[in-house]
Amino acid sequence: MNFIIKKFFLILYYGFAQYLPGSYTPVFGGLCNNIRIFCVRHIFKKCGNISTMDRRAYFGNGDEIEIGDYSGIGEYCIVPKNTKIGKYVMMAPEVYIIDNNHITENITTPMCFQGKTENKVTVIEDDCWIGARVMIMPGKNIGHGSILASGAIITKDVDPYSIMGGNPAKLIKKRI
Repeated sequence: MNFIIKKFFLILYYGFAQYLPGSYTPVFGGLCNNIRIFCVRHIFKKCGNISTMDRRAYFGNGDEIEIGDYSGIGEYCIVPKNTKIGKYVMMAPEVYIIDNNHITENITTPMCFQGKTENKVTVIEDDCWIGARVMIMPGKNIGHGSILASGAIITKDVDPYSIMGGNPAKLIKKRI
C-alpha cells in the first residue's frame, strides 16, 4: 500500500504540483508551496518540517532523500534520490547535485559505452546556504554552517563554517 501511495504522490507532483506558481508568488505562492511540500512528505524517505519546495525541482523518485526541518529546495534544483540534507539549509534556484560520472579510463572505447561510476551520496549538513547555480560533484560532504557562493563548482568536501566560491570552488574565508 505504501508503494501505491508513493507512486500516487510522484504522479501528483510531476504531473501537477511542480507546475504551480513559485513559492514566493504573491497571493497563491504559499498555498502552492504547501501543496508541493504535502507531496514530498509522501515521497521522500525522511522529510522534516520543511519550509520551501519550489516549483520545477527535480528529485527522481526521491527514494533515499532525507531533508531536515526548516530546509528548502529552490526553483529548478536537481537533487538526486540519494541526497541527505540537514536542518536549516537554504537552497537557491538551479542548484545541481550530481551523483555519478562517466567512466573514461579506456581510450580505445567511446566514453558513452564505458558506463558510469556508482552513485555516491551527497551530504549537506545543518545550517548551510547554497547560492544559485551551484554545482556539487558526486559524493561531497558540505560541512555544518557553510556558504557556497553563487556559481561555485564544489569538487571537494567543504569544511564546517567555510565560505566557498569559484570554479573550482576555493575557500574565500571561514565564518569563525
